[in-house]
Amino acid sequence: MVKKKGTALLVVYADVDIEQDAEFNAWHNEEHLPERLSAPGFLDGARYQAIKGGPRYLAVYELESAAALQSDEYKRMSQNPTEWIKRMSPMKIGRGTVRSVCTQISPEASDPDTMGRGMAPALQIGRMDVPADIEDKYNHYYDSVRTPAKLTVPGCLFVRRYHVVEGNPKYLTMYELEHEKVPESLPWEEHRRRDTMHEYIGGSYGHAHGSPGVYRRIFPPRAF
Repeated sequence: MVKKKGTALLVVYADVDIEQDAEFNAWHNEEHLPERLSAPGFLDGARYQAIKGGPRYLAVYELESAAALQSDEYKRMSQNPTEWIKRMSPMKIGRGTVRSVCTQISPEASDPDTMGRGMAPALQIGRMDVPADIEDKYNHYYDSVRTPAKLTVPGCLFVRRYHVVEGNPKYLTMYELEHEKVPESLPWEEHRRRDTMHEYIGGSYGHAHGSPGVYRRIFPPRAF
């Protein structure tokens, strides 16, 4: 089995002006994603487009660990950009660009049976700032109540939570979904309605602009 999941993510979000869409997508699909996936410690990757929230484009890279970003090969790529990346990088043409390096906090240990799981057809991603005085309760509720409940929803394939160690806000939750309509389903809405996170933690946390976002995979292309 080829390992496709590690203990960290690199996620990059960006809005791009419509007149640059075609070349931005061509650069990302034909050059940038394959190049990054050739670096050691980069296990898998895909690109997504928001159907709810934002920013509009999202690239997700599964990393063996955050140390993958310190390898000589990755540093060489970053320090020797191609002419195409100089012109089309989201750091160059993107608006609202966000780059985050995330280390997994839940589940604490990955199930070996899931290590070959490919990039999900759709994602819901929440990016949250949580006040320090309610973090312990927030983490406990998410892992012991909210995640188990959401995993009973048809089409919710997996849930992972992360600390953001480069970028912000501090917490990221990734729901891997069978399709982008799962968060609109009656079972999902029923769990959302019954959720008592805010009462339990005795406070509230803040979402980053555009969060939670629902994203549909656009590359590699989906079969449906």
